[in-house]
Amino acid sequence: MNVLFADTTHPALPTLLSEAGFVVDEGKCTDKEACLAIIDRYDGIIIRSKFIIDRPFLDKATNLKFIGRVGAGMENIDTEYARQRGVLCFNSPEGNRDAVGEQTVGMLLMLQNNLLRANSEVKNGIWKREENRGVEIGGKTIGIIGFGNMGSTVAKKLRGFDMNILAYDKYKTNYAPDYVTETNLKTLFQQCDVVSIHVPLTEETHYMCNTEFFNAFEKPIVFINTARGKVLKTSALVHAMEQGKVVGACLDVLEYEAVSFENIYREKLPADFQYLCDNERAILSPHIAGWTQESNIKLSSLLAKKIVDAFGADATK
Repeated sequence: MNVLFADTTHPALPTLLSEAGFVVDEGKCTDKEACLAIIDRYDGIIIRSKFIIDRPFLDKATNLKFIGRVGAGMENIDTEYARQRGVLCFNSPEGNRDAVGEQTVGMLLMLQNNLLRANSEVKNGIWKREENRGVEIGGKTIGIIGFGNMGSTVAKKLRGFDMNILAYDKYKTNYAPDYVTETNLKTLFQQCDVVSIHVPLTEETHYMCNTEFFNAFEKPIVFINTARGKVLKTSALVHAMEQGKVVGACLDVLEYEAVSFENIYREKLPADFQYLCDNERAILSPHIAGWTQESNIKLSSLLAKKIVDAFGADATK
């Protein structure tokens, strides 16, 4: 079976596939057009987020049997049409869930203890202790929206911080471990001090966190998004921060990101983005929550295992 690599990955992935008998082609696919020209020769394709695998692409991929997405989100693949074409889609969210969990906790602690501001002040010879007095997360209530690989791992990481952990997942029941309270959105809106988003980007979740969402909370909240940028309407967050509905924001993802996640649309950045840049209660990072040295290996290794388990017997036929 011939496999086209549309993106660079950790060497573990092509190595493991080659060892299982797959014929691996790397470096032949610089962009979508280059891939389209040759995709009919391949049984499988490996991608991260370089481009969108849509219906026209799948129609051209006449021999395709599987798509491997190195990562968690599948929004850049028309998975329903792939299924109709008999193409299996694999991803590897187990590979970076620990990384996402750790960064979520890290950003929250950084925000609540004023570490971003304090670090800058001390490095500039400014020594302010009272002004940088922190707020403990112990005893506070966090609501986790989406309880898949990422959300459940965040809960696991927070278990030792004595937080009250609530979880809401529209598509699951009886999923919560004993240290998590499974609940509904109404309860989250009533009780939460912190909210962390862990949902995939779909038509349903696009701009899910809007003005109506923020206005529903009865207490001021800290808002965390390590999922996808377009789950959040940034202008709604800024308005909520100006109104005191949101007292802090930790964003690893932005709605201004390109499809590939490799950059943001700098020429189109609005005043809302500048507000976040100028606000000491907003912590931003460049979509790196799941981007650790360890997750780099795990994402590729786990994806390889899934592909080999499904097609290894056919790889050398």
